[in-house]
Amino acid sequence: MSVLILVTGANGQLGKELQLQASEHPDFQFHFYGSSLLDLSSQFSIESIVSNTPFDYVINCGAYTQVDKAEDETNRAYEINGTALKYLSAACNNIGSTLIHISTDYVYDSINGRPIIETDPSNPKSTYAKSKLIGEEYIQQLCQKWIIIRTSWVYSSFGHNFVKTMLRLGNSRDKLSIVNDQIGTPTYVSDIAEVILNFVMKMENRDVMSSLHNEIYNFSNQGITSWDAFAKKIFDLSDIDCEVKGITSEEYGAKAPRPSWSVLSKEKIESTLGIEIREWESALRDCLDRLKSKS
Repeated sequence: MSVLILVTGANGQLGKELQLQASEHPDFQFHFYGSSLLDLSSQFSIESIVSNTPFDYVINCGAYTQVDKAEDETNRAYEINGTALKYLSAACNNIGSTLIHISTDYVYDSINGRPIIETDPSNPKSTYAKSKLIGEEYIQQLCQKWIIIRTSWVYSSFGHNFVKTMLRLGNSRDKLSIVNDQIGTPTYVSDIAEVILNFVMKMENRDVMSSLHNEIYNFSNQGITSWDAFAKKIFDLSDIDCEVKGITSEEYGAKAPRPSWSVLSKEKIESTLGIEIREWESALRDCLDRLKSKS
């Protein structure tokens, strides 16, 4: 019998990547729902779709991710990133489904000097970060079977993201000012999708299922960089002649605060899944190759 998987946020970066990788898993029957079909701000929409099919897994890729705009659209951010998880948790419980939820490094406090582990304290600063943490708390309090994956600096060949923005701006400008005092690790969506499906495959092994449930896992690619160094690497690998000037977060003046340190420890997820996570430069090359093949 096929494994039934519901994916929310199907038109976002991760949702589209999961659609690409779905063909590699013929034993999984995916149901992809974008926001026009499954509205995470609507309790009725969540309950009517999730509760009516015996999904084995619900992968929640849907989120409000406009960090600065969330400072003005507070209610919407909390609806989609927070309250929706209360209803998703209840719906998953009704059908006995495992909820796999994607969260963010923004929920942590900045801990300079060492990678952040899953048990480090949370101290979200922005509306976006606070809304994501509330969603996590609903899951942990209400959902019977769940996995939370916290990730950072996400990019892909789909949608709007830092890599695609740098390619567009780098080809039209001679010089760009990029923040240099936020340190972290870029994460290629293709690798996140693989990890999620790895969890599903592991959980289909009933001997290890219970040991994976109800845990928080960090995931990003390996390595440490800054936003300005990330931009320089994009330009170097793409043969783009654009000067990058490093500036401080204060000089940039974003509306919402960002973490100054987002280097995540991946030891837990590597040991749990038995995987080796690749360096961010290798993942970036793959993404740039895919974008080049599309053009």
